[in-house]
Amino acid sequence: MTTPAPEGTSRAAAGPACFCRDCLADLAPAVRRCSACGSPRLVRHRTLPALTLAHIDCDAFYATVEKRDNPDVADRPVIIGGGKRGVVSAACYIARTYGVRSAMPMFKALELCPSAVVIRPDMAKYVRVGREVRQAMLALTPLVEPLSIDEAFLDLAGTERVHGMIPAKVLARFARDVEREIGITVSVGLSCNKFLAKIASDLDKPRGFAALDQDEALMMLADKPVGFIFGVGPATQQRLASHGFRLIADLQRADEIELMKQFGGEGRRLWRLARGIDDRKVVADRGAKTISSETTFDTDIRDYATLEKLLWRLSEKVSARLKASQLAGSTITLKLKTADFRQRTRSQSIAAPTQLAGKIFAICKEMLARETDGTAFRLMGAGVSALRPGSEASDTDMLDRRSASAERAMDALRKKFGQAAVIRGIAYDGPEQTE
Repeated sequence: MTTPAPEGTSRAAAGPACFCRDCLADLAPAVRRCSACGSPRLVRHRTLPALTLAHIDCDAFYATVEKRDNPDVADRPVIIGGGKRGVVSAACYIARTYGVRSAMPMFKALELCPSAVVIRPDMAKYVRVGREVRQAMLALTPLVEPLSIDEAFLDLAGTERVHGMIPAKVLARFARDVEREIGITVSVGLSCNKFLAKIASDLDKPRGFAALDQDEALMMLADKPVGFIFGVGPATQQRLASHGFRLIADLQRADEIELMKQFGGEGRRLWRLARGIDDRKVVADRGAKTISSETTFDTDIRDYATLEKLLWRLSEKVSARLKASQLAGSTITLKLKTADFRQRTRSQSIAAPTQLAGKIFAICKEMLARETDGTAFRLMGAGVSALRPGSEASDTDMLDRRSASAERAMDALRKKFGQAAVIRGIAYDGPEQTE
């Protein structure tokens, strides 16, 4: 008997229900190891040929890149972060076994895992590696929707003839090639829609590959709390609980019209997602909206001169990320957080897009001067938005042109001799944490 395709999919041309992730050989569904290469890493699913929408997530991305570049820490717990009052930017899977998690205060992470190797983030490097992975994705399909530097949705519908194999095999080959050629690992979730593909990519981490169709989703989702659905935060969870909806199974049993009466359009969204129904399309070239960098200080800072030096370093980091991403922006933002956790955000638009550290610093410096009134700050950040291709960056006056020439000369020296080869006089080398 032929298994009907789940809602949201169409039965693809006949293809394997089981294959080897390492050599891509087709296999009988019941085998435990590949008969061709002996690998136990098999992909099997009854509707495998019909599933075309994927979520790809790089495994512990920042930490994995650092382990790639420093084999001495490959088998040790690694935390990306730093500073006593900073937070964890990323943690490798070894560190996670100690309970270390992203966004955890560094002091807490080091209490849990005192043997961890702490590495300060190198965002420019992570952006470069992320772009390599993104280019490899675009070789599979033009329908790539980035969610962040290290994850994206891909729609491979209609690509079987181009690649000569079903999307599942194309994705397995992609994961294998990224590991061999770029030196990091990814996990792949394959399904019929975005919601289920995202869930699938988390099922088998790291180096995972999981397929999930809509029929399976009903049973798998049933015992999960309603907060498992994206967009359902603590406040919404409380509101749902007050109406008797604590588990996704409660939403599955509910009537769609009644949910809409109680929660409006959100009720319909919850009713559909509880059943694994998601009609959102993969939208290509969404790209980053803002490129930024921020610092949490070891001690609160009131002094303008100290803040100014730190601001220069932030401006350089934002500039480096813009250049690595081949982007420029025309809205510059300064972010400050006071000692009592109140946030101040100030923005200014400029006539033409820029990627120059000097320009970013000059504008942020003016905004900082207006905010430095004796208030103690615990965090500062700088960012650029309204992004455009880097080719549209414009040096609008003679001063900008001179700054651009000097800055690009420094970039060339740093690329050849290292980041410390050229240091501006204002640069500050004090204790801080970039997140």
